[in-house]
Amino acid sequence: MSGYEWVLVTGMALITFAIRYGLFAVGHRVRFNPWLSQALTYVPVAVLTAIIIPAMFMPDGHTLQLSLDNAYLMGGLVAIAIAAKWRNLLATIAGGMAFFFLWRWLRG
Repeated sequence: MSGYEWVLVTGMALITFAIRYGLFAVGHRVRFNPWLSQALTYVPVAVLTAIIIPAMFMPDGHTLQLSLDNAYLMGGLVAIAIAAKWRNLLATIAGGMAFFFLWRWLRG
């Protein structure tokens, strides 16, 4: 990398560190209203859903695929069923991935 690129990378690292360190440094002094604290508990689920759902329903990134040939959709549905039944993260991930690969192999 050239000197200019090193300056850019270093600058981005410093800005990222400053933003995150600032939140850790004063985070213990910040108090939220109970309703806001309750609402913030849903943020990880909402973000994960926003990432996963488009990949399940549009694996090519362009068209909606609601067929049995869509291994992403089938694996996702199995993962949802496992999560609802056992509420075990490792089982959900392993079961969903195993079914995804098995479905791809079976469907060709």
